[in-house]
Amino acid sequence: MVHDLGIESQVPSHESRIMWPLFISIKYFLSKRKERMISFVGVISVLGVALGVASLIVVLSIMNGFDSEIKNKIIGTYSHMIILNEDGIDNSDRMASSLLQEEGIVSASPFITGQAILKSKGSVTGVLLKGIDSRTEGGVTNVIDYMGTGSDELNSGTIVVGNELMKTENIAFGDMVEIVVPYSALNMEHAKLKVVGSFTSGRYDYDSNIVVVDLGTAQKLLRMGRSVSGIGLKVQDEMKVNDVKSNLQKSFRYPYIVKSWMDLDKNLVSALALEKKMMFIILALIVMVACFNISGMLIMMVMEKTKDIGILKAIGASASGINLVFLIEGLIIGITGVATGFFAGILVAKKINVIAGFIEKVTGTPIFPSDVYYFTEIPVKVDMPDIVSVLTVAGILTILSALYPAWKASRQDPVKAIRYE
Repeated sequence: MVHDLGIESQVPSHESRIMWPLFISIKYFLSKRKERMISFVGVISVLGVALGVASLIVVLSIMNGFDSEIKNKIIGTYSHMIILNEDGIDNSDRMASSLLQEEGIVSASPFITGQAILKSKGSVTGVLLKGIDSRTEGGVTNVIDYMGTGSDELNSGTIVVGNELMKTENIAFGDMVEIVVPYSALNMEHAKLKVVGSFTSGRYDYDSNIVVVDLGTAQKLLRMGRSVSGIGLKVQDEMKVNDVKSNLQKSFRYPYIVKSWMDLDKNLVSALALEKKMMFIILALIVMVACFNISGMLIMMVMEKTKDIGILKAIGASASGINLVFLIEGLIIGITGVATGFFAGILVAKKINVIAGFIEKVTGTPIFPSDVYYFTEIPVKVDMPDIVSVLTVAGILTILSALYPAWKASRQDPVKAIRYE
């Protein structure tokens, strides 16, 4: 039996206490099992860990992508911070100059928002009318970039329409559309405007509802005189926007309202953060189930190698050495599964849109409809801290799964183990 183990010369007394358990663990991992079931369970264990790790990496990468994209869309379409007044702000230029003196604020721009009706080719739909000052808007949002060349032609007789809205209403560049703001059945403001560009933020709910006009046109349609709805602000660090917000709230009290970009879609951002945590916990259970398989496989291996363990103890192997053999065996299985899952997860995360496109082509069913998820493609952001967390959790669970089988092996009585040898 000693010869079968291949350790008659490989485990002399002068060898280190780690090298010989490592050698035997690798030999057990690579050798053909007497019981095919053990080999089958071993393969299932590796695949289970790999699947769990890959799933965690892919899902967390998509969640990070959603989180990042939504923040970018919110910040891109709206300012880092806005100051509103229900009755309008009359002295917007002077107020903007005053705000630029505040610490942390780098630029300001007035804007107007209101509900309106878009009439085109016999169809009527409700829209969000946004009036901007094209000279200063680029300093606080990405709206000018989203409008492309249309921003150069924005004036009192032109309009920029959301890209998705143009598709649904069959509007083309150069078409004349009518914007109507009703105050009563017989009292309304309206203007016929030429479409000179499209608004494309990449977020469906914005692109299917927003129309952009010149500030003066919005003031006329909404009967605001020379007032504006609010002033958009850009701060030095958008992640520290709440500090600037607190300072402004001390200076601008009711009827002024100070909001940050986090307040505009607060529920959505909070839901994404909670969903990410819950998905991590749920998918970590897949790894845990796979680790139970590792534990079961090691227990069966201990039973299969009972006589080998007895001989090892008979020639001087310590209980801690036997313990280490099966701990390393479990760790090897875990590392194999974690490494496989790591590379598979990164590959799938990077190619997720290609895979989704292939599935849609084969099934003919969209798996990522933009009108539901707000984006034209699946956003993915591979975040290394999250991947390190996944690998750490998987590694810890793997080690824990090997503790009991290793302890059980170290408790074997050598006399009973080789009694029938």
